[in-house]
Amino acid sequence: MWRWGRGRRGRPPKNRMIWGPIQYVTFVPFDSRGLPFPGEPIYLLPDEYEALRLVYLEGLTQDDAAAKMNISRGTLWRSLDSGRRKVIQALVEKRPIIITRG
Repeated sequence: MWRWGRGRRGRPPKNRMIWGPIQYVTFVPFDSRGLPFPGEPIYLLPDEYEALRLVYLEGLTQDDAAAKMNISRGTLWRSLDSGRRKVIQALVEKRPIIITRG
């Protein structure tokens, strides 16, 4: 019987190119009285943040953004998908967003 994935750590992660230093940033939604909404924060990783920035703010194609981050287009797509889901979840559920350093 084959033992796939047992006893090994797997492929080492590849370094991603992130523009500038990512600082610890928090976005908190407030109600009409100026009080923050309670809720568990959602953590956005630096590669998700950078993928969202390059594609949606800078207007790069996924191929160009992936080349700039030194990752494959599939990896960029997964980062975009994860980042979009987290941002939408935070907006709909009125939860804080925390951009971490990784």
